[in-house]
Formats: sequence, C-alpha cells, structure tokens
Amino acid sequence: MSLITVTNLSVRLGAVPVLSGVDFTIERGEIVTIVGPNGSGKSTFLRCLIGALAPSTGQISRAPGLRIGYVPQKLAIDPTLPLTVGRFLSLPRRRQPADVAAALDQAGVPHLEARQMADLSGGQFQRVLLARALLENPDILILDEATQGLDQAGSAAFYHQIEMVRRRFGCAVLMVSHELHVVMAASDRVVCLNGHVCCQGTPELVASAPEYRALFGTGTKGALALYRHEHNHSHEAEGCTDPSHAHTHAHTHAPAHSHRQDEGQNV
Repeated sequence: MSLITVTNLSVRLGAVPVLSGVDFTIERGEIVTIVGPNGSGKSTFLRCLIGALAPSTGQISRAPGLRIGYVPQKLAIDPTLPLTVGRFLSLPRRRQPADVAAALDQAGVPHLEARQMADLSGGQFQRVLLARALLENPDILILDEATQGLDQAGSAAFYHQIEMVRRRFGCAVLMVSHELHVVMAASDRVVCLNGHVCCQGTPELVASAPEYRALFGTGTKGALALYRHEHNHSHEAEGCTDPSHAHTHAHTHAPAHSHRQDEGQNV
C-alpha cells in the first residue's frame, strides 16, 4: 500500500483556484521532489498532505498509522525569547533527553541541547527542525524548501543528511526545491506542478518534457547537464509520465553550483 494516495484533489482559497485534479502517490523509501514556479500550489499541496488544509474536492488516503515528519520552509522565533534547543524540541509535549540527543545526532548536530535557538546559524537551525521531525520516527519526511536561505555548501550538506536519514529510517522523502541540481541528483521521481500536475517521472524524463521546458525554459540546461542517468532498461511512457517499476541507477554528478531564486510568499 502506498504511504499517501491523492485522487483528483482540488483546492480553492476563497474564489481563487489553486490546485485542480491532482493525482499523486508516494511509496516507502522513495525520494520525490515537487518543482514548479512561484504560486503554482506547491506549499498548498504539502499543507493538504499533512492535514493542515482541507481540499475543496478530491481524496487523500494515508496508510494506517502513518507517521509524518514535517520540516517547514521557515519558522519565526522571537530572538529575545530565552529558548534552548532541548526545550524547543520538547514542545508541545515533553521528550526524554535521550530521545532529543538521538534526534540531534541523526540530524547531524549533536550536543546542541543547551544552545539558545537565537544563537544558531541558518544551517544549524534547519537541522534542529529536521531533528524535531525525526522525533516522530516518520514513515515519510516532508520538506517545504527547507534549505531556503542557506548557501550552496549548507544546502548540499543538508540534503546529504536527508539521504543519510532516508537510508537509516527507510522513510519516504517528499520535498519542494528550486535547486534543480539537487532535484536531478537526489530524486527518484520529479513532479512538475503548476496548479495541476504538468508531468512527472524520473528526473531525466521530466527534463525532456515540453511542459517542464515551457515552465523553466531552455536556460535550465546548465542544471540538467549536472545529472547523467544511465539506465539498464528503456522507459516506455506516454508523454512525461514514468510508470512505477523498479530499476537500477548509475549516477554521475558534476560539481554542483547554485541555481537559487529569491522567492516571495508561496501558496
């Protein structure tokens, strides 16, 4: 059974249609990235998946007992508030110190329990948010542009940690990212969203889709050149959609460079 299955989901915020007719599934252990322009409904879609927003129509089915770990795009904390990392991770319910220490270690920032949240660097802050998500022992980890505001090295280190978490927990990972080189290097599947699912499939398949190129233009060729995918079989797909089946990957990555964009408020 899929961890999450979405069928014909539509969302309207007031009189504004944001998402229409979205179908989606994600399996255990899979890394899926959602890409799309500003205002395409990416964050709205994630909010529906975690139960923070009810869809206008359609259905979301979750595996029984599904545990979700969520890392938000950003979290504002009053810098004058005396709040240690350990105390933050024990909100809203108290956590055992050993569990807090283990989560911080799994997130790659051990021994930060006594540090003030206001004193953390951007990278440390995001890893503490990751540790908070890991305290749920998640079946699926959902990240909404979790590296926004980090530099290239910080983003690369964070996503490397996510891959280590995936291997350790065996969880699925669903993330929104504008860093196209990360999409190409890290994802099993890419979903291109612009109010509806324009196309989806393996990164290489999506990169060649007319719908994707219409959204991101031919200028993305530089990012796509960072990814080479050698298949031991051929894809037989209609349009850009890749049928679900097991296959073997061999990846070669050139040194990553940043394709960050400044983004305003997303829906």
